[in-house]
Amino acid sequence: MTDLLNRLLQYRIVRFILTGGMATAIHIAVAFLFLRFIQDNVLYANVCGFTIAFFFSYFAQTLIVFKHKVNWGNAVRFFAVQFASLMAAQGISELFSDVNSYIRVLIVVVILPVITYLVHKVWTFSEPNDAAINK
Repeated sequence: MTDLLNRLLQYRIVRFILTGGMATAIHIAVAFLFLRFIQDNVLYANVCGFTIAFFFSYFAQTLIVFKHKVNWGNAVRFFAVQFASLMAAQGISELFSDVNSYIRVLIVVVILPVITYLVHKVWTFSEPNDAAINK
């Protein structure tokens, strides 16, 4: 079982799915807690979920998924991608404004990973190999 897990973790997409899943769980938990205990406002709930999940996600994606060094350049690009995808997802969420708030949060967290993986792969972490940590 350990051998299988080690082999699977050699693939970037598997590492992305696992760390992204954890970040998504953080986003959902924070957003649902916000909706339940603070205010039934999907925008604010997603912003709070995004913010908390962002910090976990940046370090996990940088160090574990793309195996790069943490630096301001990729941190700024990572934030730009994440923020843009949050805004796009919020726009998509508004298209479903007649749907339950909890379902709208789930729609957002399903759409975000697909967009962000592709953009991070081709832009955020496309620095020369000397910025990478032994890929």
